[in-house]
Amino acid sequence: MNDENLLTRREFTVASALAMLATVTITISGCGDDNNNNPGTNPTPPPATGGKTGVVGTTNGHTHTGADITAAQLTAGNAISLTLSTVSGHSHTVALTQSELTQIAANTRVQTNSSNDAGHVHTVTFN
Repeated sequence: MNDENLLTRREFTVASALAMLATVTITISGCGDDNNNNPGTNPTPPPATGGKTGVVGTTNGHTHTGADITAAQLTAGNAISLTLSTVSGHSHTVALTQSELTQIAANTRVQTNSSNDAGHVHTVTFN
């Protein structure tokens, strides 16, 4: 055997490790189940950078998503109305005043009630 074709111990170890790693499969999975019928188990992703997402309280055994304020809405200085997701055949709106938006932008806790639809309201909390 020719000495030019021999591997050093270090070269052999590196080549062996790379060969083993080449067959490894990385799997990333989320926690919980895939039950999309319960919005409480599927948190809403945060809005784009600089925005804020409110937490919608559970009423009558359900909650809604969609209490998302964009960064542009926070800095515009105008009152806004957010439409929450449709669950059990109904949705709600959340009205926020200019003063409330200023407080939310300053990371002050703001709680307000949604519109009264299907005979109930939801408390929405920001920060």
